[in-house]
Amino acid sequence: MTMGVPIGTAANENDLKLTIVNPRNLYDPTPNGYSTAVIVPREGRLAYISGQGGQDNRGALSPDFAVQVEQSYKNLRTALDALGARPEQVAKLTVFVVDHNMSKLEVLTRAVKEMFGETLPAQTLVPVPKLAIEPMLFEVEAVVMLE
Repeated sequence: MTMGVPIGTAANENDLKLTIVNPRNLYDPTPNGYSTAVIVPREGRLAYISGQGGQDNRGALSPDFAVQVEQSYKNLRTALDALGARPEQVAKLTVFVVDHNMSKLEVLTRAVKEMFGETLPAQTLVPVPKLAIEPMLFEVEAVVMLE
């Protein structure tokens, strides 16, 4: 299925749109919180958000994976806000998970669906043995289309 997702505030044909592509002859990735592909229109400017870990604004980092994921997405939202962007403008996520397993995937999938709803970006999950600092268990980076 291919669907255009409007990102403008008004229903105007000139609004920039990301086009989400989930081909019917491929596995449907939406239950897992991502889309197969996302097309950015030619007029779209891109911003790249560096990896956001689970540190709060004081630098504190919980040892709990779910808490780190929640804080990472709050940090991503703060970065989007600073760009004047919204979650539905995110075209691509790359997430890094220390010692990945299915229970961590469930936590991540819930967080992604909560933040992005039905406008699921393309996404790649990279299992890693460790991240930049020892207590980090999760990190998310994003490619965002700016209006």
